[in-house]
Amino acid sequence: MTKVQVAGRIAILCMAVALVGCGQRFGTSAPNEANVDSDIARSRDGVAGTTLGEALRARRNEESIVKVNKYIWSSTLQVLDFLPIQSVDPFTGVIVTGFGTPPGGGRSYRATVLISDPALDARSLNVALQTRNGPASAATVRAVEDAILTRARQLRIADNRL
Repeated sequence: MTKVQVAGRIAILCMAVALVGCGQRFGTSAPNEANVDSDIARSRDGVAGTTLGEALRARRNEESIVKVNKYIWSSTLQVLDFLPIQSVDPFTGVIVTGFGTPPGGGRSYRATVLISDPALDARSLNVALQTRNGPASAATVRAVEDAILTRARQLRIADNRL
C-alpha cells in the first residue's frame, strides 16, 4: 500500500467520524418532543433542530423575516446616494456601503444601515457611520438619521396624494 492510499483512507475515516458526530444531539441520550420544541424555540434564524439533516430539511421560519418600511428604505438609498453600495438585503433590512465623500464635504464616510421594523418610526432605523479614522461623531449620525426620516416622511406624504 502506498503513502497516497494510506493518506486517502485516513481522510475518508476522518470525514466519516465527522459526519457521525453531526448526527448526535449534545446533552441528551435520546431526543424527545420537549427537547425538539426547545431547540426550535431557541433557534434564531429559523433552522429547527440540531442535526445536519434537520438543518438542511428545515424550512425558514416566517417570523424570522423582517418586514422593511418602504419609505425608510427608499429614503436611505436617496440620502446616501453618494456612497457606493456594497450590499443590500431587503429581506433583513440591511444596507452596507463603501467609503464615499458627501457633496461639499472633505471627509469620507462608510455607512451600515439596519431597518428593523415596518413602522415609519425613528426606532425602526439604526445607522452606523464610520470615517477612515474610526467611528463618526454622534452628531453626524443623528443628522443622517434625521435626514433619512425627513425624506421618508416626504415620500409617504407624496404617496398619499396620489
